[in-house]
Amino acid sequence: MPLILPGNVASATAGGYEVANSCRFNAADDPYFSRTLGTATNRKKFTISVWVKLGSLVTGDNNEKTIFAAGSDYSGFHLDGNSDPALAFNIDNSDGFSLVTSQVLRDMNAWYHLVAAVDTTQGTEANRVKFYINGSQVSSFDTSNYPDQNYEPDINSAVEHRVGKHTTTSGTRKWDGYMAEFVFIDGTQYAASDFGEFDEDSPTIWKPKDVSELTFGTNGAYLDFEDSGNLGDDHSTNTNDWAENNIAAADQATDTPTNNFCTLNPIDTATDSSATFKITEGNLVLGDSGSNDNDMGLRATMGVLGGKWYWEVKKLETAGTIGIVSSHTDVTGGDVVNNDSVCSRNISSNGTGSSLVYWNNTTFTNDASLQGYAANDIIGVALDMDNGKLYFSINGTFKGFDNNASDPAAGTNANFTDIPTDKGFIMPYVEKRGSADPSDQFNFGGCPAFSVSSGNADGKGYGNFEYSPPSGFLALCTKNLGSTGG
Repeated sequence: MPLILPGNVASATAGGYEVANSCRFNAADDPYFSRTLGTATNRKKFTISVWVKLGSLVTGDNNEKTIFAAGSDYSGFHLDGNSDPALAFNIDNSDGFSLVTSQVLRDMNAWYHLVAAVDTTQGTEANRVKFYINGSQVSSFDTSNYPDQNYEPDINSAVEHRVGKHTTTSGTRKWDGYMAEFVFIDGTQYAASDFGEFDEDSPTIWKPKDVSELTFGTNGAYLDFEDSGNLGDDHSTNTNDWAENNIAAADQATDTPTNNFCTLNPIDTATDSSATFKITEGNLVLGDSGSNDNDMGLRATMGVLGGKWYWEVKKLETAGTIGIVSSHTDVTGGDVVNNDSVCSRNISSNGTGSSLVYWNNTTFTNDASLQGYAANDIIGVALDMDNGKLYFSINGTFKGFDNNASDPAAGTNANFTDIPTDKGFIMPYVEKRGSADPSDQFNFGGCPAFSVSSGNADGKGYGNFEYSPPSGFLALCTKNLGSTGG
């Protein structure tokens, strides 16, 4: 039975309402949805509900990541953080109305459900703004300046509203990561339970539920991101479509709160204090860090003990190392592949050629099976944890040890064998070696970082890959991690 690393909550794996799609926001592209509302309606009562998965932790002013904003009075709903790899839930405007949660969000693999429910007519100030995270109302705040009774912010007035970017002139406060099930309610202060639930199948996992029967109000909207040609399509009882700005069909993802896909993990990294990775596109693209010549690497967000798994990496240049590594590996320093606590198998290149490197504690084995893979080749990785084997392909062709034919489905001629099971979870891994900076685009199936021309799913119907996964090999996602793994 394959197992997922602990802490990846908020992703339902069976039963209940299913979320088909999300939208990926890559802050460097300046992506957002926008709409100027018509006649101002009830500016005292509104609710915003959204599911989010974190991307880069470092974007914009004070690393503020805007989910929803309106007008020029700084009215907005954000995640906010500085140097600490954590984000607080924040809503504020220029009149001093500001609430910042003490609770922070650190899990780079989790889908979080966030709700801001406002009713400034309430006599008790704490009832005027209610925050919910994964179904629980927030009660602890670092900042708690509630609005005056009957206060009216710019939200829900006849001004421009945005999803994913602030409306102020600074223009740097952008969302980075994924959003699903974005709902704006005009005229009602709803609770989190109107958007999600704990059910008898998963009493400890907060799940989305169908919101189509809610009262959206005149200016309300529901963005479900299911139409790739019109991601701003409003699926509420209204027809309040939102304009897409620097958002394309390729930003539609199947990585959702009900099927969470693996990504790279920017806070689980092997690096020295002066080195940084440039990770973009929903934590799926590893770019040239441009920082120094030190070795550094990072793991992905999901690890397994059993099952058979497949993912792809497009190598825009041949430099760097991709492969697998143990969750027990100390990744606090550089040069992880040369660390004697490592269990890893890698495709490695110094920029002049490529080779396979087998590394288990203090033993190296070099092999020229993949010698000569070129820039823009797509490397397929097939990990067979049931039999302790690892296979690599180039552009769909698996090449085994000593350059012989290889067949992961049949279990023949693996590139590496005897992957140990006593070193913890085995996880996808990528590393920069020396002065050669990698430029790698990962595809775990939930939202390919590179253009996919073929569109191949695994045997259970999950994932979107350029090449067909070998029979029995599955995408790294929670629907599959909760199964027998094939």
